[in-house]
Amino acid sequence: MISFVLGVEDLADTRFVISPLHETLLSLRVLQDPRLSSLHLPWRVSALAELDTLDLELLLSLVAVRRTLPDFLTPPPGRHEPDFEEQLALVRRTPPGRVRHDILVTHAPDPLPPALRGATDDDASVIGLRDSVCAALWRFWKAAIEPNWPRMRLLLEADMTHRARQLARGGARLLFAGMHPNLRWRNGVLHIDRMISGHSVAASGRGLLLLPSVFAHKPAPPVTPDEPPWLVYPSRGVATLWSGEPRSGTTELASLLGAPRAGLLALLDEPTPTVELARRLRVTASAVSQHLRVLYDAGLLIRIRDGRHVLYRRSSIGDRLLEGSRSD
Repeated sequence: MISFVLGVEDLADTRFVISPLHETLLSLRVLQDPRLSSLHLPWRVSALAELDTLDLELLLSLVAVRRTLPDFLTPPPGRHEPDFEEQLALVRRTPPGRVRHDILVTHAPDPLPPALRGATDDDASVIGLRDSVCAALWRFWKAAIEPNWPRMRLLLEADMTHRARQLARGGARLLFAGMHPNLRWRNGVLHIDRMISGHSVAASGRGLLLLPSVFAHKPAPPVTPDEPPWLVYPSRGVATLWSGEPRSGTTELASLLGAPRAGLLALLDEPTPTVELARRLRVTASAVSQHLRVLYDAGLLIRIRDGRHVLYRRSSIGDRLLEGSRSD
């Protein structure tokens, strides 16, 4: 078990951030072991086709037998959504002693993979290894992650909107209870169960960073207790990420409303922000807003404001229309 001790000030400074570098690193676990998530098999097939053999060997060697990753490769984001290049630049500046330490801690007690054995040599060799890893990560990002990043980002933003509602409704207890069964909030301490190692970290005014992730299959805090508190957790909605465009209720309903509006109506079983609808339909948020306005004006939707976001849901008239079309 790993525990984060959070005071009042730490809870007040709990923030959600999006990290393209974390997503890139976590996707390596899926490349290494497809059994972690069958949902990502379409992405995995296309990613493997793009990777050079030497890059693949080096990148997969970063993932330990225990599926841990060296902490220096995932520095906590300094702002809400940093660029991949910005985060990778931080990794390139990691001192060789830190690189050596994190690689050895990550893989202990197992022997280092052949591609990483330079981590035990002199500083010049460690720096060369660090730079080779950064170059391989850059090529991997450009080939396998960046083309899919817009849809991934929309999914992560939708998850953050949902979590913010949970926090507003039920405080930290409801927020963490809904993230994953391995998370428990009790008496000011966030417990992360079923971890390989165990330690406790006092936030001590540093707050807590929460990172929703497409590729995480369970909560993932830093490996060592020296890092400030941050936590990667599995995002909602991943099952829809690589699927095709959702179908509307029936051909008749699409003929009446138009296919885009019928599809929207079918999606709105619960209050949903525009950004999540845009992600699922793979269109721009402005296009979704136009259709939502028409459906709302026709009385088929209701809308409520939740902070900065407007949430839409089918009205009772919209429910009856959709149910009638499905029964027909």
